[in-house]
Amino acid sequence: MIRLLPNLDWQDAPVGVRLEFAPRNQAELLANYRQANAKAAEYAARDEAAYHPWPRSLHAYLERKLGDEYKIHYYVLDPQQLDADHRPLPGYTPMELGDASEAGATIIKNLIRVDLIGAQRHLSDEPKAQAENLSRRLSRFYERNLAKYGDDFRAVAALARSEKELNDHLELVFGGTLASLNELGYPGFADPNLVIRSAFDPESILSRSTAVHYTLRDPGDAAPGENAKTLPDKYNGLGFKNLIYMIIEILDQHQRWADEEDPRPPVHLVLIEEPEAHLHAQLQQVFIKKIRKILPEADLTTQIVVTTHSPHIIYESNFRPIRYFRRMTDGHYSTVLSLSRFYEDEAASRDFLLRYMRLTHCDLFFADAAVLVEGSVERLLLPLMIDRVAPELQSKYLCILELGGAFAHRFRSLIHFLGLHTLVITDLDSVESVAAPQSPDDEADEDEDNAGEACMADEAGAVTSNQSLRQWLPGLTTIAELLAAGDAKKCPPPTATEPASVRVAYQTELTVTWADGHRRIAGRTFEEAFAFENLDWCQQEAQKPLGLKVVRRAEQTVGEVTTKLHKRIRGSGFRKTDFALALMMAEGPWQVPTYIADGLRWLNGRVEAVVAEPEGVEGPGAEAA
Repeated sequence: MIRLLPNLDWQDAPVGVRLEFAPRNQAELLANYRQANAKAAEYAARDEAAYHPWPRSLHAYLERKLGDEYKIHYYVLDPQQLDADHRPLPGYTPMELGDASEAGATIIKNLIRVDLIGAQRHLSDEPKAQAENLSRRLSRFYERNLAKYGDDFRAVAALARSEKELNDHLELVFGGTLASLNELGYPGFADPNLVIRSAFDPESILSRSTAVHYTLRDPGDAAPGENAKTLPDKYNGLGFKNLIYMIIEILDQHQRWADEEDPRPPVHLVLIEEPEAHLHAQLQQVFIKKIRKILPEADLTTQIVVTTHSPHIIYESNFRPIRYFRRMTDGHYSTVLSLSRFYEDEAASRDFLLRYMRLTHCDLFFADAAVLVEGSVERLLLPLMIDRVAPELQSKYLCILELGGAFAHRFRSLIHFLGLHTLVITDLDSVESVAAPQSPDDEADEDEDNAGEACMADEAGAVTSNQSLRQWLPGLTTIAELLAAGDAKKCPPPTATEPASVRVAYQTELTVTWADGHRRIAGRTFEEAFAFENLDWCQQEAQKPLGLKVVRRAEQTVGEVTTKLHKRIRGSGFRKTDFALALMMAEGPWQVPTYIADGLRWLNGRVEAVVAEPEGVEGPGAEAA
């Protein structure tokens, strides 16, 4: 394996190998395409029907010629010439592995054995063209490992006793018949004597005549008793059979690798594709947590790589073993992100993120975009608001996280690490300036009522208690600054260190009209903003279940109405969840608050730009390994 050394100065340091699927010869590829395209264009110019034969584009050419024009290239990597993300430093060209006498593929094959458990496992209750039942798979496993159990004398003795008892039974049943036949004789044989004996073949019995059964017992029994019932494997669910099948496959593949004679490849990889197929959520978590424990504890260690779209598997994996495949928007390719790097570099926020995501869900890794919302009201009403202002988002995979203004900024580093387009829907949370938190160490509780003395957003000198607005976007403190902030502050352009497109949406100033009076004001919370923008509708008797009806006399001024709404929503008698449920049941022309409507339309535009793909190319989506 001397060819794997990057240079002659190597001294017991890591060695890297890169496999790259690339053109065999880029210049020849382009020349071949241009020649084929020129002939096609020449025909198209003469065809009155304007038909353009293949190849119309380089993409179309490679659809047919990819195998001819591309191959896997193998390179040796010098760790000293790579950056922290294992990318070559400027000016470094990796050395190709292998030569005319020994190909790179042969060298890698001698180093690494790769086995695959595909997503299509063809398990069925009844054998079909490609399917097999679980018992048949267990039989094949036994056949492959039969030689190991040749010295199991107890099993052989039990079969010998059974064979003798069966022979005695056959002689008793067929003895009279065979005696009559023996008297007939047979030409060419002297005194023929017919005997029926069992043809017991231990290998056949153990490998082909065994079946998996499930034992049923009464709930009160500590262990299966004499009256326990058994059922064949076809009567159990496909998910449980799928689990057993994968375990048998892993054990079988490990054993075959361990049994290989030297030179055995020192590295054994088992790739498991989407183990979540047919497994319910809890079983997915148990599988990924216990998978390492089923392998024998020996010097020969099998490494397992799992590809998945299951948030339940990610739930049990934490951050360090995850490799996240992120689709890049500037081309049809993905980049692989190691979350172990994130775990090491983001010590300040990782513990919070791990605890939060373990308590909720890990859909963030598989979403087209994320929406971070202030509370349960926005989370409950978001599908309704999407349906009204951006229905196209209903066909996208959105991860909706309920975080509150005190914690949304904790997701900043993870969102940018994943490069995930994100809309943050939060509140102004205006408070009197003397009550505002003075530093990040004074962060308010998630309930803004504990942040200080709340006030209306148009009070002079008011500031925000919302830590996400202060520490993340737009990074401002006073309400006046927040209301004056433009898109450049609310949605800064992506950078090399923060590549995700993120926009914050919070309440903006609007003109509230009542009884021929006007007031220019912004809502402090979602409920205030909704009430201000739907003032006439909310004050109707039919909308009383919303809890926003405060008008008793038609001659009340706009200032009195808005102030009463602020006090009502701040009061202990107002139930936000009841308001959300009542609004879900209400019928009428209510308007989505402007700040949320603008944010949803922005998010839809970002997701549409990413999802747009040429024909024949898969849409966006992430896969974790």
